[in-house]
Amino acid sequence: MKHHRHAHLALLLLAATTWCLGIDAPGRSFLCCDYNGGQVCVVAADGSITWHMAAKSPQDCWKLPNGNILFCHSGGAIEADKDQAVVWQYKAPATSECDACQPLPDGRVMVVECGASRIVEVDRTGQVAKQLALTTTTSVVHNQFRGTRKLANGHYLVCFKGEHKVIELDGEGKPVREIPAPGDVHEVLSLPDNHLLITCGDGHQVIEIDALGTVVWELHENDIPGNPLRLMAGCQVLPNGNMVFCNYLGHGFVGKQPQVFEVTRDKKLVWEFADHAHFKTINQVQLLDVPGDVTTGAIVR
Repeated sequence: MKHHRHAHLALLLLAATTWCLGIDAPGRSFLCCDYNGGQVCVVAADGSITWHMAAKSPQDCWKLPNGNILFCHSGGAIEADKDQAVVWQYKAPATSECDACQPLPDGRVMVVECGASRIVEVDRTGQVAKQLALTTTTSVVHNQFRGTRKLANGHYLVCFKGEHKVIELDGEGKPVREIPAPGDVHEVLSLPDNHLLITCGDGHQVIEIDALGTVVWELHENDIPGNPLRLMAGCQVLPNGNMVFCNYLGHGFVGKQPQVFEVTRDKKLVWEFADHAHFKTINQVQLLDVPGDVTTGAIVR
């Protein structure tokens, strides 16, 4: 009974601390990257941080079926266990900046590199097993590429950030289609109905297009009360159709509003998360209460 009293007091203390810090408890556990905060974290449903690892400019993150955390940072990619021990890593060329990663069904990890302008698939020994050259007209390394995903058919969707477009490449790296976007695209997700969901960075909007390129749904800058769209970055689409967005608060907005929120298809706010004591600019997210194997695309993000 004494143990239960102590546990209850600990929970009350945690709740009080969360309230005092002004943290909006999300009610759902998630993994996230904090780009300017230099960290990758797991946040519990009550808003507490249950796993943390420092990383320079992290851009993408995944919880793997084995429970480990995979993420990319400016200099490569890392897989770490529950104790933050590095169990696998890839070191990119010194002139590169890694801005997306994805675990693949065969155990490889896909990484996109600005500077080197390429997609690489890295094996379990940390060696490049496949690479595809990317051609960009953007000379500023940081502005070249963002969200990149390999599809079940072997194709790749690549966000050309500085050129305001998404390009689909086949398995050999040849362009299949080019999709213009109203902003410096940060994420592109392939939806089950062959639609694409695209976050448009400083374009302050999100669009969904069909197979013909027609916009069939969009989220505008001031559609969600209390959550004006700043730089729209990472996202996840849930099984019920709701969407979770990272509202990157750099460029003068750090500390001024929620960093993550979930909305319905009819643009109703479900929950939001703001923790300005521990996070600066959350730019990628994976909800951890959504079942599915991330290596097979079962989780849409």
